[in-house]
Amino acid sequence: MTDVQQERRPETPAEAEGTTGLFSALGKQLKLLRERKGLTQKEFGALVGYGPDAISAMERGVRVPQPDMLVKADELLEGGGLLGAAVPELKEAMKRARTRHPEWYRSYAGLEAEAVELHFYANQGVPGLLQTEDYALAVFSQRRPLLNEQTIEKRIADRLSRQQVFDKWPAPMCGFVLEEVVLDRAIGGKAVRDAQLKQLLRIGGLRNVEIQVMPTDIEEHPNMGGAFNLLTPPKNPQVAYTEIQEYPRLITDADEVRKIADRYGMIRAMALSPKESRALIDEKLGEL
Repeated sequence: MTDVQQERRPETPAEAEGTTGLFSALGKQLKLLRERKGLTQKEFGALVGYGPDAISAMERGVRVPQPDMLVKADELLEGGGLLGAAVPELKEAMKRARTRHPEWYRSYAGLEAEAVELHFYANQGVPGLLQTEDYALAVFSQRRPLLNEQTIEKRIADRLSRQQVFDKWPAPMCGFVLEEVVLDRAIGGKAVRDAQLKQLLRIGGLRNVEIQVMPTDIEEHPNMGGAFNLLTPPKNPQVAYTEIQEYPRLITDADEVRKIADRYGMIRAMALSPKESRALIDEKLGEL
């Protein structure tokens, strides 16, 4: 039995409400207008406030463009209202579209998409919300047991779709604490790591995002129990999420969540400040 057969295929927006055709068509129009204007994905992304990976995902229909971005793109690319005219249908489709994640992950993915606060501690690799497409490709390609191409492509699409949380308004407050080794580990090779470090700097520059680095040479560490996420749903108590060897656990018990939140507070206090962390990432980029 293949990996795809073993894992229940997540519903895409098309399977849920027939909306993928709209997202795909918008992506194709966006690409045609961008290329007609003579802009690369990186150049266009800089004009509308997105990285090249995000633009690539939008053009492939994997990531849904936000309505205000679509209006801005229409103006910049001289679309003559072509993109802007689709905004009402886009808003309606976004209301209907469901999460694109495996069954076991959906409860967390749904909470993450609606959270007003998100906090992550990572000790092995870059969290999915911060990954570039090439970094995600390297992660899934190296996974054991091996995944087939269809599964890898689907998982990358699912991961990139989660990054739409940065496009929300009001924007959720996001905090990330990364062990320094995460920056040094060249997943996918030096070129992929270079692009990933630049992505950290770009996302870390958002007003609602703080990225901190925990130095490797620290002599005391309040958390040796592995990576975790903390999120606060709207009008609901904070919850925690852990995943060890692909065994997920969504923690809602108030006392357990409090203990994890306490450890996270200590980690943040002991890590480099966001400004110091940016300087360290810049330094590591210079060493590549």
